[in-house]
Amino acid sequence: MKKWFKRAAVCGGAVLLVACGSAPRKPAPTAPATPSGEAPPAQLSGTPSPYHCAYTAGAQGSGGFYLDDGPHDTLPPWIDLVPEPVPRWEPLNRFANNPYTVLGQSFTPLKSPGSLKQQGTASWYGRKFHGQKTSSGEVYDMYTMTAASPILPIPSYARVTNTKNGRSVIVRVNDRGPFKKGRVMDLSFLAACRLGYAMNGSTDVVVESLAPGQPIPTDTPQLATAPAAVVTTPLADAGATTTSQPLPAAPVVAEKPEPVPVTVSAAGVYLQLGAFSSLGNAENFRDHWARDLEGDAAKLGIQSSGNIHRVRLGPYPDRQAALAAAERLTGDHNLQAVISR
Repeated sequence: MKKWFKRAAVCGGAVLLVACGSAPRKPAPTAPATPSGEAPPAQLSGTPSPYHCAYTAGAQGSGGFYLDDGPHDTLPPWIDLVPEPVPRWEPLNRFANNPYTVLGQSFTPLKSPGSLKQQGTASWYGRKFHGQKTSSGEVYDMYTMTAASPILPIPSYARVTNTKNGRSVIVRVNDRGPFKKGRVMDLSFLAACRLGYAMNGSTDVVVESLAPGQPIPTDTPQLATAPAAVVTTPLADAGATTTSQPLPAAPVVAEKPEPVPVTVSAAGVYLQLGAFSSLGNAENFRDHWARDLEGDAAKLGIQSSGNIHRVRLGPYPDRQAALAAAERLTGDHNLQAVISR
């Protein structure tokens, strides 16, 4: 998740993120307020989506959310008329496609679309981030068909298929995340709702990067019989996206994790998740991680020194305990710590 990723530079083993000058999307024209307080997008389709979006807050199976995340109590009446995006060529964001590191995990975004197919877990994010800036500088709108990916180009397009019900939708990738091992995409509330997993919080999906100008796949992706945490298949060329290829049964082996930055104080040892020049970016990044921390959410905080705001997790009694927490978060094992001051 995520509204935090603007410009990344690795400094002293930590990720230093600063704001960029990307302009957000133009807001939709003023329109009568809906029960959820939302104005409809500038363009609505004349034909409803074949996947009706229904969500009952507080119902059994509606999942748990961090603080005020989740959907609004009432959904907009026009929600099924929001169109799916049509892939088109767009210039890549100047800052959101640089390599970066989070908690020892190194990510290198792809430089062109249409060359990747992944199977793994997809989650979604809602009103906690609604109206906040994404990694691209655009404003996140939970009622549009968008998504966040750790490595797909920003902006680009992808077809996402829910392996549990066969539903597929097209989304526009304009944000970074998720960073928990095994997760391949965070979708907007609307995209998750149409895929039928908004009530559950997450599901297994196949993500296919789309190259503009190429036919959009209409078949059902062939799946691994026993999906691993993340299964990644590079496609030979953009045209290969139109052919369903069985995903391999084993994941691509990741490179050795980078050392995890930690800080030591009289109170104990802290994991440094990220360092930011913007307090707002640090707060957004903190809120993103809080969704996955469960019992450790109370240990998450921001330590500010001058114009640097460090998102930290702790304190822990020693480095061993801090690294054990990092392993629980990322799913990576044998992580090493490096002191960050």
